[in-house]
Amino acid sequence: MTLTRPFVVLLSVFFLNVAFAKEPISPIFALSKLNNEKVALGRALFFDERLSKNNKISCASCHQLTTNGADNKALSNGVEGQKTATRTPTVYNAVFNIRQTWSGARIDLFDQVDAPITNPKEHGTTWSEVIAKLSTDKELTAKFNRIYQSPISQQNIQHAIAEFEQSLVTTNAPFDRWLQGEQNAIDNQTKQGYQLFKRYGCISCHQGRNVGGNMFSKIGHFGNYFQDRGGEITEADLGRYMVTKKPYDKHVFKVPSLRLSSLQTHFFHDGSQDNLCDAIRVMAKYQLGRAIPEQDIQLIRAFLTSLVGQHPELTSPHEAE
Repeated sequence: MTLTRPFVVLLSVFFLNVAFAKEPISPIFALSKLNNEKVALGRALFFDERLSKNNKISCASCHQLTTNGADNKALSNGVEGQKTATRTPTVYNAVFNIRQTWSGARIDLFDQVDAPITNPKEHGTTWSEVIAKLSTDKELTAKFNRIYQSPISQQNIQHAIAEFEQSLVTTNAPFDRWLQGEQNAIDNQTKQGYQLFKRYGCISCHQGRNVGGNMFSKIGHFGNYFQDRGGEITEADLGRYMVTKKPYDKHVFKVPSLRLSSLQTHFFHDGSQDNLCDAIRVMAKYQLGRAIPEQDIQLIRAFLTSLVGQHPELTSPHEAE
């Protein structure tokens, strides 16, 4: 039996897809069926400083979309210059997280929108104040009436912002293209870095389409992270315990996505590290009980860089240089 060339090509693609389907990381794709009008409205609200008590803080103040979807500080500035309790996580790809916030206190993106609004250290306001201010805007009121067939309300504001945040998915990352069979999408160093990422055990917590964000883990499986870090242990350091009040949840946090880790400037819930290679080194010590040599850290870093995808709101790393 002689196989035709098209059949051979299809057969090759099939076996490639089967091979990559076995990988613990899967490609990420944008969500479909989002309401474009609600996304646009949510984007406007995301940048609206009237959602804070002093009319100076917006969601975008801490979730800086052009750089990394997070902040370039260890802890962000809220109203009156107050510092947030934890590092601002990226809003990109947050829709794929098992829960929201480091402690998992918020169920989903809709629920999460409420958190900074009423937090005295962040937006420091109330929903009644926000609604009163926005309701004086006739154009905005008309948009809500047209899109939601109802006046401006807490529920509609949360829904619109959440709809926008669902659109913040970074796609077409080099590593994802490689997963889909494009062999030359990443170089050999990146491939070596991925193999090391798996071999050292990083993959045990950072896997799936978001390379994290789908489980909780204690910080300090090997060694006392907080004792070595020094300083006061705050409520924020207690992590998931503040939600469940169960002793075994002390210092347990949602595992962050590594999709944009190479664009981040600070790492961990406390923002205690400001260098990706140092963050890899610290995680290897406390989570894996390993000391990773410098050359391997650089290769893992190359792999993490290949996870960065594209989004219209995100400035390309190449454009930023």
